[in-house]
Amino acid sequence: MKALALILLCFCVAAPAFVADHYQITKKIPVPGQGGWDYLTVDEGARRLYVSHGTQVEVIDIDSGAVVGKVENTPGVHGIAVAPELGRGFVSNGQAATVTIFDLKTLKKIADVPTGKKPDAILFDPATSRVFAFNGGSNSATVIEAKEGKVAGTIDLGGGPEFAVSDGKGYVFNNLEDEGMVLKIDAKKLTVDQRWKVCDAPSSMAMDRENRRLFIGCRSKVMAVMNADTGKVITTPPIGDHVDATAYDADSKLIFNSNGEGTVTVIRQDSPDTYSVVETVKTLPRAKTMALDPKTHQLFLSTAENGQFEVLVVGK
Repeated sequence: MKALALILLCFCVAAPAFVADHYQITKKIPVPGQGGWDYLTVDEGARRLYVSHGTQVEVIDIDSGAVVGKVENTPGVHGIAVAPELGRGFVSNGQAATVTIFDLKTLKKIADVPTGKKPDAILFDPATSRVFAFNGGSNSATVIEAKEGKVAGTIDLGGGPEFAVSDGKGYVFNNLEDEGMVLKIDAKKLTVDQRWKVCDAPSSMAMDRENRRLFIGCRSKVMAVMNADTGKVITTPPIGDHVDATAYDADSKLIFNSNGEGTVTVIRQDSPDTYSVVETVKTLPRAKTMALDPKTHQLFLSTAENGQFEVLVVGK
């Protein structure tokens, strides 16, 4: 009887620690105003979160959760990229077919740069100091010199682009959702270097730069792990339905896939070629876009609840 009591006591003490080790919604940040949403972007050094919202970008202090400003007049905003070393941010405006360049300190507009039709995903490549805006309406990428704010060229992609990442060494990788392919783009030459088949409807992407692994969220309910040098698909662990964002935490070796069904699939990198599903985190319906703060290891997801736009904070 004493042994049973001791076991129960140990279980009761240990249980809270076990529960606390799981990811869950820890906070909801209400944001005023109407409109849809798409990408979120973390500026880790400035402790700011940029959130697309209708015709503007909301700016939130990551640590306090306070809305501290906005980048206005960005019609049909999809993505936000930041170049802290240049003090500039970049917003893709799907309705206007432009990229808005803004000052990271004042949030004031510097210029609008024309792009192809319906620019969506956008990134800053530090190796070339160029911005890549991926145009969903014209199957192309508009490349902008970040410092000068001028178009460096346009790349014909041969399909409908979705998410993209930079390896920081001169290459940019992009999904072609309708073609089921990943493109390897030479960021200096502005040419497509490789085209690799990957899965049905690849829609999100993250990268382990150290081990040269791409993590590609596929609408076929798998995450494809791809060798970024050879294009070989190494494994395809299962994820949730209608994935729209993938993030990699280099410190914890965890990969997060946010799914439109209202879940986040968490996958652990046991080795560069071995992966296991850790847990499925419940969020809210339509919370499918996501950003990771590498400092706190928290996730941020946009959604609306009872007509109120909000940012979910997911952590331990």
